[in-house]
Amino acid sequence: MAASELYTKFARVWIPDPEEVWKSAELLKDYKPGDKVLLLHLEDGKDLEYRLDPKTKELPHLRNPDILVGENDLTALSYLHEPAVLHNLRVRFIDSKLIYTYCGIVLVAINPYEQLPIYGEDIINAYSGQNMGDMDPHIFAVAEEAYKQMARDERNQSIIVSGESGAGKTVSAKYAMRYFATVSGSASEANVEEKVLASNPIMESIGNAKTTRNDNSSRFGKYIEIGFDKRHRIIGANMRTYLLEKSRVVFQAEEERNYHIFYQLCASAKLPEFKMLRLGDANNFHYTKQGGSPVIEGVDDAKEMAQTRQACTLLGISESYQMGIFRILAGILHLGNVGFMSRDSDSCTIPPRHEPLSIFCDLMAVDFEEMCHWLCHRKLATAAETYIKPISKLQATNARDALAKHIYAKLFNWIVDHVNQVLHSAVKQHSFIGVLDIYGFETFEINSFEQFCINYANEKLQQQFNMHVFKLEQEEYMKEQIPWTLIDFYDNQPCINLIESKLGILDLLDEECRMPKGTDDTWAQKLYNTHLNKCALFEKPRLSNKAFIIQHFADKVEYQCEGFLEKNKDTVFEEQIKVLKSSKFKMLPELFQDDEKAISPSSATSSGRTLLTRTPAKPTKGRPGQAAKEHKKTVGHQFRNSLHLLMETLNATTPHYVRCIKPNDFKFPFTFDEKRAVQQLRACGVLETIRISAAGFPSRWTYQEFFSRYRVLMKQKDVLSERKQTCKNVLEKLIKDKDKYQFGKTKIFFRAGQVAYLEKLRADKLRAACIRIQKTIRGWLLRKKFLRMRKAAITVQRYVRGHQARCYAKFLRRTKAATIIQKYWRMYVIRRRYKIWRTATIVLQSYLRGYLARNRYRKILREHKAVIIQKWVRGWLARTYYKRSTHAIIYLQCCLRRMMAKRELKKLKIEARSVERYKKLHIGMENKIMQLQRKVDEQNKDYKCLMEKLTNLEGIYNSETEKLRSDLERLQLSEEEAKIATGRVLSLQEEIAKLRKDLEQTQCEKKSIEECADRYKQETEQLVSNLKEENTLLKQEKEALNHLIVEQAKEMTETMEKKLIEETKQLELDLNDERLRYQNLLNEFSRLEERYDDLKEEMTLMINVPKPGHKRTDSTHSSNESEYTFSSEIAETEDIPSRTEEPSEKKVPLDMSLFLKLQKRVTELEQEKQVMQDELDRKEEQVLRSKAKEEERPQIRGAELEYESLKRQELESENKKLKNELNELRKALSEKSAPEVTAPGAPAYRVLMEQLTSVSEELDVRKEEVLILRSQLVSQKEAIHPKNTMTDSTILLEDVQKMKDKGEIAQAYIGLKETNRLLESQLQSQKRSHENEAEALRGEIQSLKEENNRQQQLLAQNLQLPPEARIEASLQHEITRLTNENLDLMEQLEKQDKTVRKLKKQLKVFAKKIGELEVGQMENISPGQIIDEPIRPVNIPRKEKDFQGMLEYKKEDEQKLVKNLILELKPRGVAVNLIPGLPAYILFMCVRHADYLNDDQKVRSLLTSTINSIKKVLKKRGDDFETVSFWLSNTCRFLHCLKQYSGEEGFMKHNTSRQNEHCLTNFDLAEYRQVLSDLAIQIYQQLVRVLENILQPMIVSGMLEHETIQGVSGVKPTGLRKRTSSIADEGTYTLDSILRQLNSFHSVMCQHGMDPELIKQVVKQMFYIVGAVTLNNLLLRKDMCSWSKGMQIRYNVSQLEEWLRDKNLMNSGAKETLEPLIQAAQLLQVKKKTDDDAEAICSMCNALTTAQIVKVLNLYTPVNEFEERVSVSFIRTIQMRLRDRKDSPQLLMDAKHIFPVTFPFNPSSLALETIQIPASLGLGFISRV
Repeated sequence: MAASELYTKFARVWIPDPEEVWKSAELLKDYKPGDKVLLLHLEDGKDLEYRLDPKTKELPHLRNPDILVGENDLTALSYLHEPAVLHNLRVRFIDSKLIYTYCGIVLVAINPYEQLPIYGEDIINAYSGQNMGDMDPHIFAVAEEAYKQMARDERNQSIIVSGESGAGKTVSAKYAMRYFATVSGSASEANVEEKVLASNPIMESIGNAKTTRNDNSSRFGKYIEIGFDKRHRIIGANMRTYLLEKSRVVFQAEEERNYHIFYQLCASAKLPEFKMLRLGDANNFHYTKQGGSPVIEGVDDAKEMAQTRQACTLLGISESYQMGIFRILAGILHLGNVGFMSRDSDSCTIPPRHEPLSIFCDLMAVDFEEMCHWLCHRKLATAAETYIKPISKLQATNARDALAKHIYAKLFNWIVDHVNQVLHSAVKQHSFIGVLDIYGFETFEINSFEQFCINYANEKLQQQFNMHVFKLEQEEYMKEQIPWTLIDFYDNQPCINLIESKLGILDLLDEECRMPKGTDDTWAQKLYNTHLNKCALFEKPRLSNKAFIIQHFADKVEYQCEGFLEKNKDTVFEEQIKVLKSSKFKMLPELFQDDEKAISPSSATSSGRTLLTRTPAKPTKGRPGQAAKEHKKTVGHQFRNSLHLLMETLNATTPHYVRCIKPNDFKFPFTFDEKRAVQQLRACGVLETIRISAAGFPSRWTYQEFFSRYRVLMKQKDVLSERKQTCKNVLEKLIKDKDKYQFGKTKIFFRAGQVAYLEKLRADKLRAACIRIQKTIRGWLLRKKFLRMRKAAITVQRYVRGHQARCYAKFLRRTKAATIIQKYWRMYVIRRRYKIWRTATIVLQSYLRGYLARNRYRKILREHKAVIIQKWVRGWLARTYYKRSTHAIIYLQCCLRRMMAKRELKKLKIEARSVERYKKLHIGMENKIMQLQRKVDEQNKDYKCLMEKLTNLEGIYNSETEKLRSDLERLQLSEEEAKIATGRVLSLQEEIAKLRKDLEQTQCEKKSIEECADRYKQETEQLVSNLKEENTLLKQEKEALNHLIVEQAKEMTETMEKKLIEETKQLELDLNDERLRYQNLLNEFSRLEERYDDLKEEMTLMINVPKPGHKRTDSTHSSNESEYTFSSEIAETEDIPSRTEEPSEKKVPLDMSLFLKLQKRVTELEQEKQVMQDELDRKEEQVLRSKAKEEERPQIRGAELEYESLKRQELESENKKLKNELNELRKALSEKSAPEVTAPGAPAYRVLMEQLTSVSEELDVRKEEVLILRSQLVSQKEAIHPKNTMTDSTILLEDVQKMKDKGEIAQAYIGLKETNRLLESQLQSQKRSHENEAEALRGEIQSLKEENNRQQQLLAQNLQLPPEARIEASLQHEITRLTNENLDLMEQLEKQDKTVRKLKKQLKVFAKKIGELEVGQMENISPGQIIDEPIRPVNIPRKEKDFQGMLEYKKEDEQKLVKNLILELKPRGVAVNLIPGLPAYILFMCVRHADYLNDDQKVRSLLTSTINSIKKVLKKRGDDFETVSFWLSNTCRFLHCLKQYSGEEGFMKHNTSRQNEHCLTNFDLAEYRQVLSDLAIQIYQQLVRVLENILQPMIVSGMLEHETIQGVSGVKPTGLRKRTSSIADEGTYTLDSILRQLNSFHSVMCQHGMDPELIKQVVKQMFYIVGAVTLNNLLLRKDMCSWSKGMQIRYNVSQLEEWLRDKNLMNSGAKETLEPLIQAAQLLQVKKKTDDDAEAICSMCNALTTAQIVKVLNLYTPVNEFEERVSVSFIRTIQMRLRDRKDSPQLLMDAKHIFPVTFPFNPSSLALETIQIPASLGLGFISRV
C-alpha cells in the first residue's frame, strides 16, 4: 500500500514540537512521491510548511482514528509510535481520569497526586477471578493475573514495579500486596496477611524520606516474596533490600528531610516513656535540620509514630526492643551534635563533659572517655607495629558521620531480619509471588556512585524485560504458525559488559580501591586508557578529566568520578565499633554480630547507598582465610553479586511489569507534562516494547471479530459458511500487499497501520451509506415539508376569505344597529325633556298649595290656644273663691265649740268637791275588791299564758320582722330604683322635648339636605360605582388570596404527608437495617459454627480417637437455654462414624496453636459435662432419699395434706384480697388522678389499665392453677383412702382415736402450730409484697402525673412555635413518646412471659411430684386391699376410628424418623411426588403427639434432632439449589404450623374449628419458633449464595458481552490483552441462558411449595445480583460504555421485565433493583452536550451515585466515528450540579448484599387428619392417632 493512499488531504499527522514534544496537524493537500514540503494546518488555526528531511525523507507519523484514541491497551493502536502512545496516555489521564493503561505486558501507572476511590474492597472483589483483558487496566488486574498463573501453572511469579522517585512505586507495590492479602487470606489463625501489610509502615518510617520530588520517597529498593501453601493461601513472607541511602542520615539537601523515624521521635519526645531519650524539636539536631523543612504538610509525625509502634507490636517486636530501637536512633541524633575543636592542623579534641556525647554514651551504655578518645584518634597497623594517630577536625567529623551511618545501617538490617523472622512460616512454602519495588533510571546534573549503581541495575532489568517481551512475541507467532522472522530489538548487553565484565568499570574501581595511593583521578585515567575510543558506549566529556559518559538504553549519563573510591570502600574505624560492642546495652552488640569476621564493606558508606542483604538464619562456616577475603569485598562487588542473585530469582519466575510515571514535577493533581512523560517512557522501556511490537504484526484479530467488524466491506456473495475463508477472500481484495498481513490458526496478524487503513475503508463505506440515507431522508423530509406548506397555504386562504365575508356581514349588522340606536336615542331625548317640564310644574304646584295650607293651619292653631288660656284662668278664679269661703266657716265653728266646752268643765269641778259624791262612789267597794282580787289571779294566769304566747309570738314576730325587714329593704331598693326610673323618665321626657326641638331643627335642615342630596346624588352614584368596582377588585383579590391560602394549605398538607411518608420510609429502612444486621450476625454465626464443625472434624480425624458418650440432660432443662446450639446424644453418636469415614485427602497441616486451643476447649467441655453429671446424680440421690423417708413415715401424709389445703385456702384468700386491693386502687386512680391522665383515652391511663388487667389475668391464672392443685390433692386423698365410705366426721374421729392410741396428739398440735406460724409468715411476706406493689403503683401514678405536667409544658412550648415547627415538634415528640411506650410495653411483656413460663414450669414440677407420690401411694396399698375393693361393671361403648391429626412413634425410633425423613430424603427423587411441605407436616404431627402426652423431653429431643439434621443436610448438600430450596420451604412450613396451631389468637383467625381443636395444649414453643426462624434465615442466605454462584458466570456474558440484537455494536480493535468475545460461541452464556436458569429456579421453588411472598423476595434478590454485577462490570470496562451497548442493555432488561410479567412478579420489587442499571443504559444513550442535557441527566439518574455517573461519562467511548466523546466541561457541569447530592462515595454496588428476609405468616388450609404418609418414605414404624 503506497504512502499516497494514506497521506491524503485531511489526513492527520504528528510533527515534532520543542514545547509539546509532538503537535497534531492536518494535511491540506495530498502527498505525492517526490514532494519535499507538506502543507499542514495546525490545531491552533495556523498553516505550516513542513519540510521533509532530504536524507531520510521520512514522512511524519500518522495519527490514529479518533475511535482508537483512549484505548486500554496501547498495542491496540493501529499506528504504534511515540506520539500515539503519548497522546493516548494523555487523553486517558486528563480527559477520562484513568491512571492505568496496558502496553502489551506492561501496566503503565501515572501518579494522579490525588486519592482515588478505586482501591476499596469492592474493587478487589470485582477484579478477583476475572481475566486480565476483561476489565479495565488496574494494579489489581496485574495482581490477579499473577495469582491466577501461580495457581494454574504452579510457577512462581514476580511483579516488577519501577519508576522515578515520586512516581508511585511504593504505593503500587503496597496495593498489590494488599490485593494478595485480601484475596488469598491466611492459612492459619495468625493473620499473616495483616503482618505482611503491617511491615509497610515500619519500612516506610525507617526507609522513606521527603525529597524535592516526593514527600514519601523510598530511599532503598526491596523485593518481597509472599509465600503461599498448596491451597494458595498466604503463609509467610520474606524481604530483601537494596541500596539504602545512608548518606541521608548525615546530610540532606535543601527542602529535604532525613528518614521519617527521626522526626516521629522528635514529635513524640514529650511522651513519658521517651523522657529518657532527652529529645526535643527536630531543629535542635544537626542531622534533622540541614534541609530546612522539618514538617511535611498534611502529615502528623506524632500520629505516624503511634502507627509505627502499633505495627511493631503487631509484628511481635516487644516494648523493650522498641525502646531499644528508639534509644539507638536517639543516640544517632545526639551523636550528630558532637562538636570538635582543632588543636592544630592534624589533631582535634572534644570539649570536656560535652553534653551531646555524654547523652550518646549514656544511651549506648559505653564509656565516655573511651568513645571521646577514639572519635579523635585512629589506630594504624603496619607489619612491624601498631600505633595511634590523632586525626584532624575534618577527618573526625567524617568519622563521626561514618559511625552514625554504620549504626543506622546495622539497625535497619536488624529490623529487616526481625520482620523476616516474624513473617517466616514453619509450613513448607509451595510457591511465592515476589514484588520488586526498585528505583527507575536516574539522571541528574551531578551523577555519582549512587546513580551509577541504580542505572546499572536498570540495565540488567531492561535486558531481562526485552528478552521476555521478545520471547512472548516468538511464542505467539509459533502458536499461530506464523513464519518467524527475526525482529531487531535493542540489546543492552554491550553496556552491561562495559560495567561488569573483566576490566570493566566496576573491576577497575575495585582494583583502584585496593591500591594504597589510589585516587579518583587515577581511576579516571585508567577508564580513559581502557575504554575510550574502544567502546562506542563510553565517552569522555570535552571539558573535564574527572568524568565519563555512558550511553545507557534510556539516555546518555555523565558521571563525576569524585567520591567513587570513598563510597566504594565504605570505611569505618574498627576501634569505634569495638567500643560499641563492649556496650552494656544488650541490643547494641546484637547489631554487630556479623562483624565478628571483619568490618564488612557493606556496613556503611561515607555518602551513598549500599546493599543490605538478609542475615542468614544459620551462620556459614568457612576457612580461616575467608574472613580476610570477605573484608576485601567492595560495595560495587557486593551490589553486583546481589543483582545477579536478583536476576536469577526473576528469571526463575514469570514476570509482570508495572511502570510508574510521574506526570509533573510539581505534584499537581491530573496535570500532564509531555516532556517529563516522554523521558520516563523512554527510560522505563515502554517505547521499546512498542517498537518491538510494531516491528512485527502488532494488530491481531480473531476471524470472528474481523468478520463482525468488517462485515460492511463484504458483499453478500463473499460471505461463506466458513469464517476463515471469508476473511481471506476479503483481505486479498482489500489489501493487495500480502506482506502486510498473515493468517494464523485462530487470528489474523496485521502490520502497523493496516487496521487504520481498514478502519478508513469501513468509515468511507459507512459514510457513503450515511450520505445515501441522508439524501433519501432529506428528500422525503422536503417533500413532506412542501406538502405541509401547500396544505397550510390552502387552509390560510380559506380562513382569510371567510374572515373577509364575516367582516362585511358585520358591517351590515353595525349599520342597521346604528339606525335603530339613533331612533331610540331621539325618542329618549324628547321623552326626557317632557319629564323634566312636567316635574317642574308639579313641584311649583306643591310648594304653592303647601304655603296656603300652612297659613290656614297657623290661624286655627292661634284660636285654639286662646280658648285654652281662657278656660284655665276662669277655673283658677272659681277655686280661689271657694277656698276663702270654706276657711271662714270652719273658724266660726271652732270658736263656738270652745265656749261650750268651758261651760261643761266648770260644772264638773263643782260636783267633785261635794262628800256625798264620795259616799256614793265607795258603796260596795269591798266586794268589788274581792272580785277584783279574783280577777287579778285569773288575769295572772292569763298573763302567764299570754306571756308564753307572747314569747312564741315574739319569736314569730322576730322572724316575720326579719322577713319584713328584708322585704322592706328590697322594697326600698325597688323604691330607689323607681325613683331612679322616675328620674330617668323625667330626663327622658326632657330629652324628648329636646329631641322634638332637634326634630324641628332637623326638619328644617332636612330640606336643605334634600336640596343638597340631589346635588350630590350623581356624585354619590359615581362614587358607589367606583366603590363597587373597587369592591369587585377586592373580592377578586380576596378570592385569589383564599385560593393561595388553600393552595398553601394543600402544599403544607402534601409536604407534611411527604414528610410522614419519608419518615415512614426512613423507619422502614431503619427496620430493614436492623433486620439486615441481625441476619448478617446470624450468617456470621453460622459461618463460625461451620468453621467450628470443620475444625472439630479435622481434629477428630487427626486424633482418630472417637469418644462416643451419652450426654445426659436435666429433665427440667429449659428449652431456651441455647437458641442455636442443639447438641443431642443422637446427633453426637451419628456424627462420629460419618466423620471417620471422610477421605484422608481433606487433611490439612496441623496448626499446633489451634490444636492446643481446641484440646483445651475439649477438656473444659468434658469437665463441665462431669460436673453436670455429678449434680444430676446428686439430685437423683436426693429424690431417692426423700422417697425412702416418705415410705418410712406414711402417716405424716395426712398432716401434709392438711397443710397444703390450709395453704391453698390462704392463697385463695390472698388472691381475693389482692383483687380487691387492685379494684380499690383502680377506683382511686380514676377518682384522684388528673383528668388528663386518667381520661379513658389517655395513653398513660391505657398503659396502667393494661398493666392492671394483665395482673388480674395473672391472678386468675394462679387461681386456676390452685384449683388444679386442689383437684389433684383431692384425687390423691381418694387414692390414699380408697376404702373409706364413712362421713368426714367419723374419719376424723378415727384419726383422732389413732393419734390418741399412738400418743401423737401433742406432736400433731406442735405441727399445726408450726404450720400456722409458717402461714402467718407467708401472709406477712405477701402483705409486704402487696404493699410494695401498691407503692409501686402509686409511684407510677406520680410518674404519670409528672408526665402529664411535662406534656402540658411541651404543649405550651409548641403553641409558641410557628405552625410548621409546631407540627414537626409535635410529631417528633409523639414518635418519641410512642417509642418509649412501646419499649416499656415490650419490657413488661417480656417480664410477664418470663413469669408465665416460670409458673408453668412450677406447675409441671408439682404435677410430676404428685404423679410420683400417687405411684408411691399405690405401691403401698396391699393386695388384700385391692381385692376387697368393690368392682362395679362398666359398659365400654365402641366408637369408630377418628384420627386427631397426630403421629405416634417410639422414643427409640426418633433417630430412624430423622434419618428417613430428613437425612436421606432426596428432593429430586422421592420428594417430587409428595405434597408440598409433607416433611414439615409429619414433623409437626409428631410434635403434636408429644405435646398431647405432655412429654417435654420428647418435644425437645425431636425439635433438636430436626434442626441439627437439617443443618447437617445443608452442610453436606449445600451447593444443590433443589436441596436448599426444598428445606427452606419445609422449614417455613414447619414454622407456620407451629404458629398456626400455637393457640394464639393472632394466628388462629383463618383456622377452621377442626384446626383450632388441633392446637398445642401443654407447651409454648415460641422460643423454638425463633430458633426455626433463625434457621430459615440461614437457609435463605445459603440459597442466595447458591443462586449467586450459579448466576455469576452467566451475568456478564449474557447481559453485557453477548449481542442479543445482532449487528448493533461493532467490535473495536483489541490489543495484546484479548477480552472475552461478544460473539456467541458454543461455550458462552447468552441472555436466554439467564432466562432459562431463572425459569428453572422459579419452577423448583413453586414445585416445593415455597410461600409466594418468599418467592418474590428470592426473585428480588436474584435481580439485584444481576443488576449489581452488570453495573459493576460496566463501570470497570471502558469498552462496554458506548451507545450501542446501552441499547443492548435496555433490551436485555426489557426481556427480564417480560419474564417478571409472565410470572406475575411485577409487584415483587425486582424491577426496582434494576433501576441503577436501566439509568446507566439510558445515560449511555442520551445526548451529552448542552446544559439542558446535563439537567436532564441529573434528574434522570437519581438511582446512580455521583461517582457512578461521572465514571460512566468518563468511560463513554465511541465505537464509530459518528459518535462523539463526552467533553470535560460537560462532565464538570454534571459534577457542579450534583455537588449538593448526598450519596455514597462508593463507586461499585455491593453485589454481595442480601436484602433482609421476612417470613409472613401463611396458614395452611390442609387438615392434618387427612394427610396420608406414602410408603416410599419408609415411615412404617409411626402410626396415626
